[in-house]
Amino acid sequence: MDIYFAGSIRGGRDDAALYADLIDALERHGTVLTEHVGTADVEEREEAVDLSDREIHDQDLEWLRRADVVVAEVTTPSLGVGYEVGRAVAWEKPVCCLYRPDSAHDLSAMIRGNAAVDVLEYQTPSGVESELEAFLESHH
Repeated sequence: MDIYFAGSIRGGRDDAALYADLIDALERHGTVLTEHVGTADVEEREEAVDLSDREIHDQDLEWLRRADVVVAEVTTPSLGVGYEVGRAVAWEKPVCCLYRPDSAHDLSAMIRGNAAVDVLEYQTPSGVESELEAFLESHH
């Protein structure tokens, strides 16, 4: 199973360690095409390989199109993640959004109100693991 993991990069990197834990959990179920999202220095890596914004966009859309499922951590608001979720829904990909309700940000109605998106509220990666596993197994 190819899994596309989406998380905020330019919108804020406060959750990078959390993303890494979620990616580790997802890797037990398949290949995470976007494992770099969980690295603390993702922006520096992109600059080091000299990727333009267009190249990043095109590469990410290629991975998104290839993915069997999309898992997005949406607690930190991100234009990019919202865009990726919207494209995935349009392409009829199974989408699961992870959200920590104790955050300072309310979850957008465009995510929570979308019947094509499964929203899982959680506090810790280990606390959502069984629900996330059920989502992945139902789309395998």
